[in-house]
Amino acid sequence: MIKNKTVLVVGSLNMDLVASAARLPARGETVFGERFATFPGGKGANQAVAAGKLGAAVKMVGCVGQDGFGRELMDSLKASGVDTTFVDQVEGATGTALITVETGGANTIVVVSGANAACCPQHVDAALAAETEPGILVVQNEIPQATVEHAIRAAKARGWTVILNPAPARAIGADVMPLVDIIIPNETEMSVLTGLPVKTEADAFAAAARLLAQGVGAVIITLGDKGAVCCRRAEQFHVPPYRVQAVDTTAAGDAYAGALATALAEGKTLRGAMQFASAVAALSVTRAGAQPSLPWRDETDAFISKWEVRV
Repeated sequence: MIKNKTVLVVGSLNMDLVASAARLPARGETVFGERFATFPGGKGANQAVAAGKLGAAVKMVGCVGQDGFGRELMDSLKASGVDTTFVDQVEGATGTALITVETGGANTIVVVSGANAACCPQHVDAALAAETEPGILVVQNEIPQATVEHAIRAAKARGWTVILNPAPARAIGADVMPLVDIIIPNETEMSVLTGLPVKTEADAFAAAARLLAQGVGAVIITLGDKGAVCCRRAEQFHVPPYRVQAVDTTAAGDAYAGALATALAEGKTLRGAMQFASAVAALSVTRAGAQPSLPWRDETDAFISKWEVRV
């Protein structure tokens, strides 16, 4: 039996402070909310939890504060099957995200980095040194850019597959882009990275060509309820979405990234991994919160089976 590859997630851990309202406020406007709750979150932690719940051998690299939020985040990771050996508890406050969600699932997010700013190259090196075989690296942009770029360089040098979720969007060094095997932006992030509008499938393919020209191995653009497109040198294709009633889209992109890494670690093709990730993301938007919305493997398999029967 072939052993699944390790998924190593390097990234942020935040406590999400979520207010739900009928609609998002306009600039300078106050609206009355309907509910408030706190949920474990952070793009890195969300992606690690997504992979852990799906059965991946996943390890998290990051930093939390020595406070109540930090302890809650550590507990959530462990309960989801994530190895927290390389999550460092540092002085100061744990990162937080202030999130407003409107009816229908759209949201706005303000992130206060806190302890995430302490995530450094040494944390990455320690985690990589503990692995005897190359696996799947997943990294995002809610930690210092120097750490992101170091993680990509160090993992690639050891033969790892590198997945970059460029959120929030920011430029990556020209020497680093060719080391990225798969980049997963949404429409907004893709527009920031390329300067091109991304509103249609055709727009997505045109923008992807720019990143391919920079040396990226494959570009997967998530298009919300329009599914996702993949563009690489040999082919381009569209993976349609699973149609569901969205409640909260907060962690949909993280669900997708964690699921994609899990599927690739299991040996699925890129197209097969995208189809699996689409199902996981669809399930995640049907419930509130970041990590609490992420589905377990048995839920995901049952959802896919029912969908296949229905179509």
